[in-house]
Amino acid sequence: MKTIEDYIEAANYLFSRFSEKLETAIILGSGLGGLADLIEEATVVPYKDIPHFVHSTATGHKGNLICGKLGGKQVLAMQGRFHYYEGYSMEEVTFPVRVMKLFGIKNLLVSNAAGGINNTFKVGDLMIIRDHINMAPNPLIGPNNEAFGTRFPDMTRTYDREFIRLMEEIAVEQKIPLKKGVYVGLTGPSYETPAEYAFYGKAGGDAIGMSTVPEVIVARHAGLRIFGMSVITNEGYHFADDFVNDADDVIRAANEAATKMSTLFTQLIRRINN
Repeated sequence: MKTIEDYIEAANYLFSRFSEKLETAIILGSGLGGLADLIEEATVVPYKDIPHFVHSTATGHKGNLICGKLGGKQVLAMQGRFHYYEGYSMEEVTFPVRVMKLFGIKNLLVSNAAGGINNTFKVGDLMIIRDHINMAPNPLIGPNNEAFGTRFPDMTRTYDREFIRLMEEIAVEQKIPLKKGVYVGLTGPSYETPAEYAFYGKAGGDAIGMSTVPEVIVARHAGLRIFGMSVITNEGYHFADDFVNDADDVIRAANEAATKMSTLFTQLIRRINN
C-alpha cells in the first residue's frame, strides 16, 4: 500500500525536474502520444526515473512524463498510462494522478481509444465523455487517504461542464465534428463479445474501453477539474463474418485521429482560465 510519503517523494522529484508552475495535465492514451510532439521547450522524464512509478507496457504507450508549452501555457503530459490489465493494482494505476495533485495540478485532460457502441459512431470519430459507467474495481476501495479527499466523493458532475462547453465551441470554430456520450470502463485485456457490446449499449453506454475511469475517479476524489475525450477506433455494433478486433487496427485508427484531437486539446488548454 502506498503511503503519503511515497506520493510526496514522487512529487518532490518532479519539483526537482520541472521548475515551471503547472496547473493542467494531460493523460495520452493508445496511439495518441503524438500530441506530446507538439509540446514546445519540452523536458522529458521517463517513468522509470520517477520514484514509485511503474512501467507502461501497453502498445503505443511510450512511458514518459513531459513538461513544456502547449497552447501558450505550461502543461504536464503523460505519454502513456498504466492499466489494471497489465497486472498493476488500482493504486499503482492511479498513482500519477495523486502525485499531480501534490504537484499543483488543477485540471486533468484524459484521452483514450475506445470501441463504438452507439450505432451512429464511425471509426475516427471523436467523442466528448459526458459521463461514464465503471465496470472495474473502484480505485478508492480501502482506507481513505484524507490527504487527498473525502471518503465518499460525489460523481454527479464528474466531467467539467465548462470544459465541455468550451470544447464544443472550439470544435465548431475548427470545423471538427464531435460526438458526445457515455464511456464504459472495463478491465480488459480481452476485447468485448458482441453480446457484451449489446448489453452495455442497453445500459446506456456509447463507447467502451479499458482505461480512464480509474484515473478520473481518483482525480475527482482529489478535487481536480476533468475533461475526457475518446477516439472511436472500431465499431462494435455490427459484426461481419470476418470481423476481428485487432490491437494494431486500434492504434492505427487512433493515430489517424490524433491530429484532430491535438488541435482541440491545444485550443482548450489555451482557453482554460486557471
